[in-house]
Amino acid sequence: MSRPILFASDIHLSESDPTTIEAFTEFLQGPARQASALYLLGDLFEYWAGDDDDDALNQRMADQLCALAQGGTAVYLMHGNRDFLIGADFARRAHATLLPDPYCIEAFGLNLLLSHGDQLCTDDLAYQQFRHMVRNQAWQAQFLGLPLPVRKAEIAKVRMASESAKQEKAADIMDVNASAVSKLLAAYPGHHLVHGHTHRPSLSRHEVQHGLRQRWVLPDWYRGKGGYLQVDDNGPMFVGARQEASWAGSER
Repeated sequence: MSRPILFASDIHLSESDPTTIEAFTEFLQGPARQASALYLLGDLFEYWAGDDDDDALNQRMADQLCALAQGGTAVYLMHGNRDFLIGADFARRAHATLLPDPYCIEAFGLNLLLSHGDQLCTDDLAYQQFRHMVRNQAWQAQFLGLPLPVRKAEIAKVRMASESAKQEKAADIMDVNASAVSKLLAAYPGHHLVHGHTHRPSLSRHEVQHGLRQRWVLPDWYRGKGGYLQVDDNGPMFVGARQEASWAGSER
């Protein structure tokens, strides 16, 4: 039997959440070692201030991903809305390949379109404006030119403002827009979509031009209760992070 391919996102690693660090470490040392490839589709970290941030957690994760890659599991990273500043230096240390968003692969006969998913939340106009600004290369170069402590302080301010703003937003605004999903799928005929970001794990089907498509939404890993999508000879299956009972939407 061929080795599976695994997909996870929204790990949100942070020293303030040791349970998640433990769960993700167990995952890297367990199921991920049996896979041919691991795709991490954004927000591996709760925040990322730059590749020069040598916090112990950042170094530990780079070492663990490097060990996974050297053990025979290809590691791929996609930027999320929290860690979009991950750069080539961290990828090199982690022996990982940085991917654009979206990105197409073939997995066991399935054509998959991979994305973090935040660009699909088009109803959240304030966030989309912020995303456009911070994904600009000139803005990033200017921000990364600031001293590390200043960057961390600015990120802390943005995170506090974001959490406050969420309390005033309708829940549906922070979910994907159905028309945005259909438009994306129409641009990639024959592909099914795998994404995270919304923290609303599910499996849904979309009628678009050229046929029916499936959309797998990955869960977040806060407090170590996440999970991942596994694709192998038997097809796709949702699996709990610690091999617990499969979560919402599970099916082969």
